[in-house]
Amino acid sequence: MTPSRHQQSGVALMMVLLAFALAGIFTTGMMTRQMLMIQGTGHYLTQSEAQSLAMGAEAFARQILWRDWESDNNDGSFVDDPQEDWAANSVALPVDQGSIEAQINDLQGRLNLNDLVNRQGEVNPLQMERVERLLEVLDVRSVTVEALIDWIDPNDDTSGPGGAEDGDYLMYDPPYRAADRPMAQISELRLLDGIERGDYLRLRPHVTALPLTGQPLNVNMLSVPVIMSLHEDISEAAAESVFASREEEGRFEDVQAFIGRDEFAGMGMDGEGLGVRSFFFEAASRVTVGSNVYHLVSTLYRNPEGEIAVISRDAGQTGVITKERIETPQG
Repeated sequence: MTPSRHQQSGVALMMVLLAFALAGIFTTGMMTRQMLMIQGTGHYLTQSEAQSLAMGAEAFARQILWRDWESDNNDGSFVDDPQEDWAANSVALPVDQGSIEAQINDLQGRLNLNDLVNRQGEVNPLQMERVERLLEVLDVRSVTVEALIDWIDPNDDTSGPGGAEDGDYLMYDPPYRAADRPMAQISELRLLDGIERGDYLRLRPHVTALPLTGQPLNVNMLSVPVIMSLHEDISEAAAESVFASREEEGRFEDVQAFIGRDEFAGMGMDGEGLGVRSFFFEAASRVTVGSNVYHLVSTLYRNPEGEIAVISRDAGQTGVITKERIETPQG
């Protein structure tokens, strides 16, 4: 892939911001590093360094997302799409005895599993249909939408033949219970009754666990499987055509431009639960220091005023760097 001049300048800026973020982390952590070195705790020092680098990547992501909000605010157009500098690629930077890789993912192009159950503990039928179709499209068979609902809803009653509640989980060794609350992290999927690793890995890129329910799906960020989940009559060919048009013709400036596509003609699609703006993001990093590899996935919320907060951090995921890397232009 040959990057455009705009991409080159954008990625160069990202590299500079990443370097500054890491420098800040290490400046504030210098005393801790010196103490650890005096104590001779080499392995712990390496782990501590990796964690500090990952926190630097998180700080970098927050700077990038703030700059993106500033740009949108100046333009008077709050639309997020996959061709923006922050969304298109990952970046990498060499560090002493290793490297750090980082990328920012949009989370509002994914189905929010917490939307399966509303605040009153009632099942959301629209989201249930979408998740059910997504499982079918991805050929995920080891987990059902009923099991997902039972993990989240506050009661101890199974939602259907594919459901699972405390009675099922207490049979495990070691035993545990259904959460009976919204998911805090998408990695909770691994705890669901009977889920297989392959199904988890297929499902993970297309779903999320946002703390705020009712957030619209950003139509500019939808994958082909998620597009197919929106309506039972959307074929794979139609979804791929819509996906390709977004890349070839540019982003959708509003929801009507999306649902008005010829591929959706006659389906009676409306804009319920759809939008063109994102508020939730994911900062993913992979840090290699010596022989140690450390992963961190941070969920970030950017409010309408551009302020960014860290919602959660998950160090239990692997395979978090998935985007093509564009190297910093030379000369």
